[in-house]
Amino acid sequence: MGGGELPGLLVNEIGGIHGILHGHVALLKKHFYLITMKEFLENRKHMSKKVQAIYLWWHKPIINRELLQSLPNLKVIANSGVGMDHLDLKLVASFGVKMANAPYAVSSSTADTGMALLLASARRLVEGYHVATSPGMEYSEADLLGVEVTGATVGIIGMGSIGYKIALRAKAFEMNILYHNRTRRKHCFSSNQWEFCQVFNWISLVISSPS
Repeated sequence: MGGGELPGLLVNEIGGIHGILHGHVALLKKHFYLITMKEFLENRKHMSKKVQAIYLWWHKPIINRELLQSLPNLKVIANSGVGMDHLDLKLVASFGVKMANAPYAVSSSTADTGMALLLASARRLVEGYHVATSPGMEYSEADLLGVEVTGATVGIIGMGSIGYKIALRAKAFEMNILYHNRTRRKHCFSSNQWEFCQVFNWISLVISSPS
């Protein structure tokens, strides 16, 4: 590799379901020479020595022994999400390749979405929307208002960074918070607002955010 040549970054594709976002391309090209899996497979002998990094998007490209053996200059695999349970970390490490992930990049966005889904479910918003927009609609049943959210007890399964941020949002609704986690989480809430439990009883709402 020449002194002025950018390191090769292997990606699954650009755009599409399993491809990196078009909005990311310009930034990545400032630091890397992008190589798609299609380009790599069509010219494996030439491209294999150029690849120094792999960027995983939606678990693609798939990392296996065959791919790792074909990339002699690979130094790092960057996972776009938090979880890496789809990867054989021991296998990756055996090739001297480092792993990177993004543990806090989307925690707030995911917590926002989780809280929105919780509210929509509790208040039956989707059902109410379909009733309200149906032809000939004149009135709706009171049951379509759902259940009270303010002051309700919510059970959060998984108290990682996302679960914790969901709890902060639930606290704004004056909700009583119970959670299940592998370990007790240190927090700033008083004990009567925040409780650790192994079995949920008398809980109004449950949200899963496994960590």
